[in-house]
Amino acid sequence: MILDAHGHLGSWPDFLIPDPSAAGMVSLMDRLGIDAIGISHLLAVGPDAEEGNRLAFAAAGRHPGRIGVWQVYNPHQRNRLTGSGVWGVKIHPDVHECRLDDRRYDPVWELGLPVLAHGQTGSPWSDPAQFVTVAGRHPHVPLLLGHAGLWPNGFARAAELAGPYPNLFLEICGSKMTGRWIARLAELIGADRVIYGSDACFLDLRVGFGRVALAPLTDADRTLVQGANLARLLPPDQPAGPARSPEP
Repeated sequence: MILDAHGHLGSWPDFLIPDPSAAGMVSLMDRLGIDAIGISHLLAVGPDAEEGNRLAFAAAGRHPGRIGVWQVYNPHQRNRLTGSGVWGVKIHPDVHECRLDDRRYDPVWELGLPVLAHGQTGSPWSDPAQFVTVAGRHPHVPLLLGHAGLWPNGFARAAELAGPYPNLFLEICGSKMTGRWIARLAELIGADRVIYGSDACFLDLRVGFGRVALAPLTDADRTLVQGANLARLLPPDQPAGPARSPEP
C-alpha cells in the first residue's frame, strides 16, 4: 500500500496551484498507484481553521478511503478538534507564529492522535530541536517532522536529533529533497522512521512520488517508507490504517 502523508487541497496566495481540487488529486493518484493521501485544507492552515476543516471533511466524504483528513489546529483561534474520523492533526507553527513547543498547542497533544507539523531548520517556530522537546514531553504521540527540516543543510541534524525518540518520524516532502537524501536519511535513522509525503497540491505529486519510487532503497525499505510506516501509526478507524481489509 502506498500512502502519502502530506497533502493539501485549496489555494494559497504565494503559490501557483494549477488544480487545487480533490477530484484532480484522486485522478493523479490513480495514475501513479497511490492508495490514499492525508490532506489538510489550505484555508484551515491559513485564515479559517473551522471552515477549512469542514471543507477537508467534505472532500474526504466524496472520496472515501482515498483522502484522509489532517484536521488543522490554530492556537490563536482555538478551534474544535475531533478524536475520530481523522488521520490526525496538522499544525503549522510558522504560519501561526507559535513555537511548536508552546503550551498553546497542548490541546493537540492531549488527543493522542498522530500529528504532522511543519518543520524548518533554523526557524524560531519549528526548528527540529523543538520537535525533540515535544516528543520527550508526549512519548505516546506519533509526531511527523514535516519536510525533515526543509533545508538540506539540516537533514542530517534532524535525523540525529530525532534518533533517540521512537515516536518522532521524518516526513520527506519538499522541493529540496532528493532520492539520495531519502536513502541517506533511512541509513541515518532507520527506514522504519522515514515517511513518504509529497506536499501536493503545493508541489507536483508526480515529482514527490518519483523521488521515493526511484530512490536507491532496498525493496523492503521502500515498502516501509512508501506506506507501511504510516499505516501502523494511523488510527484503526481509518480506511488506510491498520484495520483496512485486504483487497480480494
